[in-house]
Amino acid sequence: MAGSPTPRVSATVIFPKPTLQQVLDNLRASGFRLIGPTVRDGSVILGTLEKISELPIGRLLDQKAGNSRLLPTHSADYFACTVGPDSWKRYLFPARSDLLTARRNGDGWIFTPASDDSPPFAFIGVKSCDLHAIALQDEVFVNGTIGDPHYAHRRQRVFMLAVNCSTAASTCFCTSMSTGPHVRSGFDLALTELPDSFVMEIGSEAGSNALAGIDWQPASAFDLGRAAQVTQRTERLIQRQVTTSDLPQLLYERIDHPYWDTIAERCLSCANCTLVCPTCFCSTVEDHSDLNGNRTTRTRVWDSCFILDFSHVHGGNSRPTIKSRFRQWMTHKLGAWIDQFGRSGCVGCGRCIAWCPVGIDITEELNRLRTAGAR
Repeated sequence: MAGSPTPRVSATVIFPKPTLQQVLDNLRASGFRLIGPTVRDGSVILGTLEKISELPIGRLLDQKAGNSRLLPTHSADYFACTVGPDSWKRYLFPARSDLLTARRNGDGWIFTPASDDSPPFAFIGVKSCDLHAIALQDEVFVNGTIGDPHYAHRRQRVFMLAVNCSTAASTCFCTSMSTGPHVRSGFDLALTELPDSFVMEIGSEAGSNALAGIDWQPASAFDLGRAAQVTQRTERLIQRQVTTSDLPQLLYERIDHPYWDTIAERCLSCANCTLVCPTCFCSTVEDHSDLNGNRTTRTRVWDSCFILDFSHVHGGNSRPTIKSRFRQWMTHKLGAWIDQFGRSGCVGCGRCIAWCPVGIDITEELNRLRTAGAR
């Protein structure tokens, strides 16, 4: 069956690693803009891909609380690098996006909704935790009571090429959140990287079409066994664990616990954790007028519950202290989100741990709050 033009959906195939370039070329020829991990500014940042050589081959992110370093390795793996500070929400829910323009027309105004001229994206190298994060944002922007047409327009045109994790950072805790490291669903193609080849699971017709003309072979039982060993080994590498069985009740019962003051003494309220988080969705709107007052643009920008003015409403500020803002973030992420959406807002990617400048670790703080006892 070598060279069969279109493998069937749900099939699992295998091909040499350099053949991945042909898959990328097929996607580009279909009109997708390819976005994947690249090396930039001393870390792994998502950006436009043209060639597989632009992937962080032979690089590894060494991450721990408050620290992330990009190190060279002797590995030739394409996707061994763990997640960096960037997440896919930057493309589905941009940090800045115009919502509408208002233009003066005589004594009145003409309002024009902003159009989205972004191309369809092909996300290359999506890890399981980030697939779950995208699914969580879908609950907010697509399946919510009030959807977001800008997000929905981008989301429905995304091609997902997911990757089963072959390494883990010390900050990873996806196994505790049941979000990884094995990709289970939500993909068009999902690959497992072996030393000389990729085992590729086909999850959709679009994924099948992306393999048209590729010299692939059906994956044998031996190939599937080797692929399974990759994720099993990665699971054993994940040492960070957090108990979730008593959430959200634990956080609600500790809502006035003095331990929140202890956390607040260290927190800078800088909002780094929410900016790198792949699920946080807080935003605000800004209006910008031209100098003669004839045209105004309304823009949505990322915001954070850690910013003092975010909780300012008529009559005062409901969260004037760092303690109250940290408590809001952690209680919503690990507690109230479950009540809202049926699952936690945390996917265990560990970004907030690595990119907190003072090294606050959400898993350790939850465990300490648990052992502190009810007050």
